[in-house]
Amino acid sequence: MIKSWVFEFFQAPAVDDTLDPQRSVAYFNGYLDLWARAESLGFHGIFFSEHHFGPAYSPSPNLLVAQIAARTKTLRLGVMGMVLPYHQPWRIVEEIGMLDHLTGGRFEIGTSAGIPNEMEKIGLGVEEARARNDEAQDIIDAALRTPVISHHGKYWQFDNLRLVPRPLQQPSPPVWTTVISSSSARRAARRGSKICTGFLSNAKVMEIFDAYRDEAKSLGWTATADHLALRRQVAFAASGEQARELHAAHRAGSSQRLSNDPRFVVPGRQALDTPVAHAFSLGEEENIVDLPERVGNEIVRQCREVGAGHFLATFRGAGAIKDAWETYGREVNPVLAGASV
Repeated sequence: MIKSWVFEFFQAPAVDDTLDPQRSVAYFNGYLDLWARAESLGFHGIFFSEHHFGPAYSPSPNLLVAQIAARTKTLRLGVMGMVLPYHQPWRIVEEIGMLDHLTGGRFEIGTSAGIPNEMEKIGLGVEEARARNDEAQDIIDAALRTPVISHHGKYWQFDNLRLVPRPLQQPSPPVWTTVISSSSARRAARRGSKICTGFLSNAKVMEIFDAYRDEAKSLGWTATADHLALRRQVAFAASGEQARELHAAHRAGSSQRLSNDPRFVVPGRQALDTPVAHAFSLGEEENIVDLPERVGNEIVRQCREVGAGHFLATFRGAGAIKDAWETYGREVNPVLAGASV
């Protein structure tokens, strides 16, 4: 089967609720009910995201994980990913242990280095963020192997920290890293982390996944489809004509948003999940827009082409999110459950 996930950005409402907090109560409750439905709709899990100062309502996504864990039984839950430069890595390890218990062993660990336009607002530079991210990853990896750790680096120094509770899943919950380059994929393979990528063309995704598989092989282990996730934006159309129109509109919208993203447009600036520069391009395959009965087949085709055993759907169109979830559960999840890679 291809494991079906939702990648939840948790977009802020279009109407500003700064002066009317009660409006946000209804907004939160609506999404909580929606996320709790994911289990019965056949989703394998939900990955939340961490964002600050902007259009998302998820500055502390681990709180969302804990809330949904109490309302579900089998749904996998995680964050793609916790932005390490903002946090103390030893505290992240402690939260991982707590969340793995609160979810009954359903937690998935995902980390991210963040995005520059958010970090700039607090005076955190790209180079420092990258260095903090890499050092924090080393601390977290070590702490997942042993309950008592010491570390002496540039940003953190400590001896004999006992980090509890230990995760329920042993030796560790699954670990994920979002990547957009072959070099970062190789680094993830050296850490034993699974990887997820999106935005890129399938040709570029295959290049990244091949690098990951090659690095794993050089280390004496085999990377399978279960180590690889493809993330795409999904929308449903009522007709073939509407599908073509929506696909063009969504691609234009994605290009416009990304053209304003400092990770990719500021001269000399590097993306943060690797110490080397990236080449970036929005692939034609990024937006999957079609009739409901065709969307599942397109997802299977892309996953088979790149060798991904996980698919993360981001739903387009804030006003129709609930309908999109229901349609996806009814029309797409059965197709993915019956597919092989």
